[in-house]
Amino acid sequence: MSSISKILFGGSIALALVSRTFAYDFGRPANPDEIALWDIDVRPDGTGLPEGKGTVAHGKDVFAENCAACHGDEGVGGIKDRLVGGQGTLKSDAPIKTVGSYWPYATTLFDYIHRAMPYQAPGSLSVDDTYAVAAYILSLNGILPENGELDRNSLPKIKMPNRDGFVPDPAFNPDTLFRKRSR
Repeated sequence: MSSISKILFGGSIALALVSRTFAYDFGRPANPDEIALWDIDVRPDGTGLPEGKGTVAHGKDVFAENCAACHGDEGVGGIKDRLVGGQGTLKSDAPIKTVGSYWPYATTLFDYIHRAMPYQAPGSLSVDDTYAVAAYILSLNGILPENGELDRNSLPKIKMPNRDGFVPDPAFNPDTLFRKRSR
């Protein structure tokens, strides 16, 4: 194959690849509505929690309907992980990592349930149902009373039993993790 043929062949491949990017608006800035669809993270301090509320009693009903098939009637395990118990086992040879024994922040429970549960229909629970299920699971772990209620103000105030059990990585510093843009 001659040099000219190689250049023409390479150029036609490059043109074919580049033309596809323009056909699909590749590289177009996301508009505010598209950004809002993905702006769903919840932080440990409660930033990002939506308005809503849920009680332990309502959470028990929602859990029975949507969660018990995988996690057992009272969260003690089924075909999926157990959510209850395990306190005092983390330093043992067989630690039981549950919401009540391992998770450091209650807000993470809300975030995970709201985004990823129930398994067969992730993200299908309403905000109120998500607060209720989180309240029920926290109640089963003895963290919230049986008559408890959660909302965006009360959830971040809950101190989980293992909050201080994690050792931060001294090398992890968000301020130095990424290069600063020069303007």
